[in-house]
Amino acid sequence: MFNRNKWQFNRYNCPLWFRRLIEGFEIIVLPLAVFQMIRTIFFPTTFDVLVLVGLIALYIVFLKRLI
Repeated sequence: MFNRNKWQFNRYNCPLWFRRLIEGFEIIVLPLAVFQMIRTIFFPTTFDVLVLVGLIALYIVFLKRLI
């Protein structure tokens, strides 16, 4: 009845410029997360913690190839 694969995101069906943008984000997320972790250790604010959690979540999404 409901084809689940129809709604899954596939990066290879996107235009080339969008794929390169995703690959660029994929490369830059880990260094940003490390920098943000160091910043959060020294200057912990709620915003810094939320940004760090978001970057870690984005890194996990890239590792699992969901995007």
